[in-house]
Amino acid sequence: MAKVYVTRSIYPEALELLQRGHDVKVWEEDRTVPRDVLLREVADAEAVLTLLTEKVDDEFLDAAPHLKIVANMAVGFDNIDVAVCTRRKVVVTNTPGVLTETTADFAFSLLMAAARFVVPGMEYVRNGKWTTWSPNLFVGRDVHHATLGIVGLGRIGQEMAKRGRGFDMDILYYDVYRREDLEREHGWRYADMDTLLSESDFVTVHVDLNDQTRRMFSVDAFSKMKKTAILINAARGPIVDTDALYEAVKSGEIGGAGLDVTDPEPLPADHPILTLENVVVCPHIASASLQTRTKMTILAAENIVAVLAGDRPKTPVNPELVGG
Repeated sequence: MAKVYVTRSIYPEALELLQRGHDVKVWEEDRTVPRDVLLREVADAEAVLTLLTEKVDDEFLDAAPHLKIVANMAVGFDNIDVAVCTRRKVVVTNTPGVLTETTADFAFSLLMAAARFVVPGMEYVRNGKWTTWSPNLFVGRDVHHATLGIVGLGRIGQEMAKRGRGFDMDILYYDVYRREDLEREHGWRYADMDTLLSESDFVTVHVDLNDQTRRMFSVDAFSKMKKTAILINAARGPIVDTDALYEAVKSGEIGGAGLDVTDPEPLPADHPILTLENVVVCPHIASASLQTRTKMTILAAENIVAVLAGDRPKTPVNPELVGG
C-alpha cells in the first residue's frame, strides 16, 4: 500500500477516501507540524496532503525521495516551490473552485463589518458601555451605492463584484488580464491601478501572492487611496504591508481595513493594528464553512487517489507532468 501523510486532521469523508487501499498517517494536533517531524514523516511517503503552513522546497523533497504528489488544501500554493517539484517529477495540486463563493461571502462580510463598526460595537455592549442611543456612536460608511475596487478579477474577484452589485455598488476592477466580456455582460469597469485606488470607497484584494504582488499595498498605495477608503484582504497576508497599513489607518490616511490574512500570520496579539477600532482582523477563516472545508479536503484526497492510481488529478498546478 502506498503511504500517505496528512499534515493536519481532516474531515472524515476525505480521510475515508484516502484509507481505501492506502496506508495513511495523520498529524492529529491542531497546530503546524514541526519541521523536523514533517521531514521525518515524509521519508517513505508517496503522497502528502499539505496546508499552506507547510513549506515544500528542496529540503522537503530531499527528505521524501518516493514522493509522487503534494496535494495542497488551498487555492494558493505560494508555500510550494512548484518549479522544484516539476523538475523532480512531483505533481502539485490545489483546491480551486470549491471555495470561491464562500471566500467571497466572507470578504464581503469583512467589508460590511469594517464599514459599520460591527466588532467594536459588539465589544462596546459586552463591556457595559452602552447606556443610551447616541447620534454620534460608531458612525460608519454606507456600502450601498459606494464604489468597490477589485484588485484581481479571478473567480473570487468576480463573486465579490456580484455581491457588490447586490448593494448597487459601482464596480471597478484592475487585473493583468482585462475582461471585456465581463465588462459588457455586467457593466463592470476596468481601471488602471492608480485610478482604482483614487476612486474606490472600498478596495478588495484577490490576487495570488508572487514577486509582483508581495507588499503591493504599502506606503505608496495607501497614499493614493481616499482618506475614507477601506481595504479588504482575504487573499494572502504579505500582499499588504501590515506595519504601513497600521500607520495609514492610525494617521487617517485611509479609513480602515478588514483582514482575514496578515503578515506575519498568525498576527501577534500585541500588534498595534489590533488596537484600532476601524480595523477588523480574523484568523484566516474565509473558506471556513463546513460544506466548503469538506469539499476542499475531499478534492485534495481525490487528487492523491488519482495520482497514486496513475490517473490525472482533477486540479493539477503543474499539468505538464500528468498530460491530458
